[in-house]
Amino acid sequence: MRPMPLEPNPRRVAIGSRLRAARQAQNLTIEEVATITGLTKGFLSRVERDITSPSVASLITLCAVLSISVGSLFEEPDVQLVRAGTGPRVNLGGVDTEERLLSPRSESRVQVIRSVIEPGGHGGQELYAVAADVDVLHVLRGEVVVRFSDRDWELGAGDSLTFNGHEPHSWRVVGDGSAEVIWVLVPALWSA
Repeated sequence: MRPMPLEPNPRRVAIGSRLRAARQAQNLTIEEVATITGLTKGFLSRVERDITSPSVASLITLCAVLSISVGSLFEEPDVQLVRAGTGPRVNLGGVDTEERLLSPRSESRVQVIRSVIEPGGHGGQELYAVAADVDVLHVLRGEVVVRFSDRDWELGAGDSLTFNGHEPHSWRVVGDGSAEVIWVLVPALWSA
C-alpha cells in the first residue's frame, strides 16, 4: 500500500506580529534586537510585518533573544466563541433576573455574564460580596442603582462601575422598565 501524500495546511502562518509582541514585551527596540542578533533593522522590520521570512538559523537566534520558543510562533491562537443565546444560564442570586454566561466555562481569568433584569429586580435586600478582585457592571439599557454601605451609585445606559468584588454591595433596577447589564468578574467565580 502506498502512503497518501500529505496536503499542506492552507492556513497562512504569520509570525511577524508574534515576534513584534515578544520584542515589545521585553521592552526592546528593533535596533537593540538588531545589535544583539547581528541582523539588520530593515530585515527585522520586514520579518515583523510578514513581508519576508527568516531562515531557520535567524529564527532560532531571534527566539533565543526574545526568550520564546520557536514552536510558540506556530501555535494556533486560543480563541473560543460563545454564540448569542447559547451561553449556559447561571444564577448569581439576583431576583427577577435571567443570567447567561458569555465567557467560556473553562475560562478562569475572567468571567462575563449578561443579565436581563425585570422591573423591580434586585440583588437581594442584604449587601453581599463575591470572590472577585475586580467587578465591573456595564449597563446596556435601563437604570440600575448599586448600593454600598456608604453610598449609592445611579447608573443609566452606557454607564460602567468598577469596584472590588469583595466590597459588600447590592443592586436594583429603578424606574418602570427592565434593564440589561453586563457583569465582568476577575478572576472568574467558577470554571469547569
